[in-house]
Amino acid sequence: NELSDKIYVMSVVCKNNKKVTFRCTEKDLVGDVPEARYGHSLDVVYSRGRSMGVLFGGRSYIPSNQRTTERWNSVDDCLPHVFLVDFEFGCATSYILPELQDGLSFHVSIARNDTIYILGGHSLANNIRPANLYRIRIDLPLGSPAVNCTVLPGGISVSSA
Repeated sequence: NELSDKIYVMSVVCKNNKKVTFRCTEKDLVGDVPEARYGHSLDVVYSRGRSMGVLFGGRSYIPSNQRTTERWNSVDDCLPHVFLVDFEFGCATSYILPELQDGLSFHVSIARNDTIYILGGHSLANNIRPANLYRIRIDLPLGSPAVNCTVLPGGISVSSA
């Protein structure tokens, strides 16, 4: 019941004969390495000619040293951190945003340029499906990235969409 904490980058390889194949590259991350998880989202944002992966949410098995016979396969929500992942160098950086109070799994996310929208999801800790729509903007200057979150009105309660 272990999940991998590696990142797998899938890329399309086009050959001269127009045959399309996929290549999977396994990378170890450095920096603020997110714990292994499932039910998360990973989107790519583009800002100022740069791109980054943005990982959010998910669930993970409780650590093996905290497992009991009754709770061997139990899972917990991952902390509501936003991780920026540089696919080229394999670096990850964690951001804590006050607008994101609960870990969410099985939410819907979509990226457009420098912005990610996150809708719905489920929180095990509170057993809720919040009707929130989050807008996360990522600015990627040459220095440190800026990550900002806004809760927008008009969300709906949905999970596993």
